[in-house]
Amino acid sequence: MAVKKFRPTTPSRRQMTVASFEEITTDQPEKSLLVALKSKAGRNSQGKITVRHRGGGAKRKYRIIDFKRNKDNIPAKVATIEYDPNRTAYIALLSYADGEKRYIIAPNGLQVGDVLMSGTDIDIKVGNSLPLKFIPLGSVIHNIELQAGKGGQIVRAAGTSAQLMAKEGDYATLRLPSGEMRYVRIECRATLGTVSNTTNDIINIGKAGRKRHMGFRPTVRGSVMNPNDHPHGGGEGKSPIGRSGPVTPWGKPALGYKTRKNKKYSDRLIIKKRK
Repeated sequence: MAVKKFRPTTPSRRQMTVASFEEITTDQPEKSLLVALKSKAGRNSQGKITVRHRGGGAKRKYRIIDFKRNKDNIPAKVATIEYDPNRTAYIALLSYADGEKRYIIAPNGLQVGDVLMSGTDIDIKVGNSLPLKFIPLGSVIHNIELQAGKGGQIVRAAGTSAQLMAKEGDYATLRLPSGEMRYVRIECRATLGTVSNTTNDIINIGKAGRKRHMGFRPTVRGSVMNPNDHPHGGGEGKSPIGRSGPVTPWGKPALGYKTRKNKKYSDRLIIKKRK
């Protein structure tokens, strides 16, 4: 989990840092769990750009991840810890006793040779997956389901973890990385431990080219555009916005404007909002 710095041979090298990848044990992914990943460059099925500033980037393949962890009571040995270009966390290749292989999100501290399980009557140890009903209070967890059997949907990014605060009736109370407190049904599964690659948030990209390799294109401020391109554009020199507040290119408020739909089912499960 160390971070590497470089001798400043160029201005960008002076600031750049990279992960040491000391936990990674192989650079050859499992071919049976790879699928082609076509670059969409921010376009939807109609070919229209719905996410701006995307395109280019290094070609990569998708690793099929087992978010459900539903292969119960069959021991699985950790074969490798690998890098995944599609996420910030590292992934681990599990080799089950019956011969099947699956990728999972690697928790922090997992090592090659460790034996993991999923189910109900299993040990409480890092990497094991079980319903919230059987996890002790105060445990640190990740890869949490919001609907039983759907697979882990939240707390999957590098270095993140949630904490199981309470259990009452059919619901467990979780404290999420954002600070939000919410109810999740106790039959939903979670994996014990913190997600790997905990130093990811202190990595300095260092130069624009490295961001381009990730598939991001340049972003330009609205204030330097022409008025026909952006509401902030136009004027002589560095002009103020000239209206009540900052807006998007389409005139919608850019700061503090609520865009989340009032989902009745989801809202009633949130005890304390993240803000």
